[in-house]
Amino acid sequence: MPRRTDALPVAATILLVGALLAGCTSTVSLQPAENANAPACADVTVRLPDTVDGQPRRWTDAQATGAWGDPASVIITCGVPELGPTTLPCHSVNGVDWVIDESDAPRYRVTTFDRTPAVEVYLDNDVVSSAQVLETLSQVVSVLPQNGQVCTESG
Repeated sequence: MPRRTDALPVAATILLVGALLAGCTSTVSLQPAENANAPACADVTVRLPDTVDGQPRRWTDAQATGAWGDPASVIITCGVPELGPTTLPCHSVNGVDWVIDESDAPRYRVTTFDRTPAVEVYLDNDVVSSAQVLETLSQVVSVLPQNGQVCTESG
């Protein structure tokens, strides 16, 4: 007597997988930084958290980058050019110095100072707290070697 397989569990599995895939957020398309292939950037990338200020991590299509939120409200890029002297405000968070560009507020660009390679973070302060974002990402970025530059706190 031939054995009949039940197609219902297979069909249900296919529908479930399709529903799960449809619910996934899309990949964030970014450009890698000039020095994204620096080994130190890999040390940063593997330490990126699953959430930043309550925003879930999303996949990106560029080396040494990360994004959180839908739409992305926090984007990190490792391997950007290191900053030289600047008049922009500089703040230290958990031992990591950040230069803050507020020219497009409430969207801020913050860049590490005294870290090689440099890391840049874009954040939307209407969605996330810049203090929370920098507190979380400072822990990640702290693995980068310091280059001896001195950040003068201001603001």
